[in-house]
Amino acid sequence: MKLNIREIAVFGALGALMYASKVVTEILPNVHLLGMFTMVFTLVYRKKALFPIYTYVLLNGIFAGFATWWIPYLYIWAVLWGVTMLLPKNMPPKVQPIVYMVVCAGHGFLFGTLYAPAQALLFGLDFRGMIAWIVAGLPWDAIHGVSNFFMGMLIVPLVKLLRQIERTAQVRPRPTKPE
Repeated sequence: MKLNIREIAVFGALGALMYASKVVTEILPNVHLLGMFTMVFTLVYRKKALFPIYTYVLLNGIFAGFATWWIPYLYIWAVLWGVTMLLPKNMPPKVQPIVYMVVCAGHGFLFGTLYAPAQALLFGLDFRGMIAWIVAGLPWDAIHGVSNFFMGMLIVPLVKLLRQIERTAQVRPRPTKPE
């Protein structure tokens, strides 16, 4: 997965966009564009989507602190990336929006459950303690899942836009050096 200079710049900007979107939406708990961006970048860039995703994760740690809350971020976004990678590439266009919205929502509904094993390990919770932690977070996961469902409506249009931008960038003639 060697990157060229353009990709380094684009992926850095996309990771920063993810972080900025999180900061802007922090006023609304568990409502954000992160799941949607993770899916859009994965659908367009495939394996290379890990670069903007982990740029976001790194920025989050830099600006909010590399504390125990941050450790699950090392895998929690990779789960959504992996599920998105497993979706069929030739899905019928009429089915894509609903499938993407459901996957995005599913990640939101399961966020606390995905987060829980790290919390259990870090804070010495047994299985019952971990389940209690999950149950206590269910109202927040419900908000997260519902908001991710609606944010998922942006996936198809943004994938089309980003693919068009990528096609335009690749067919643009490169400037020649004056002789």
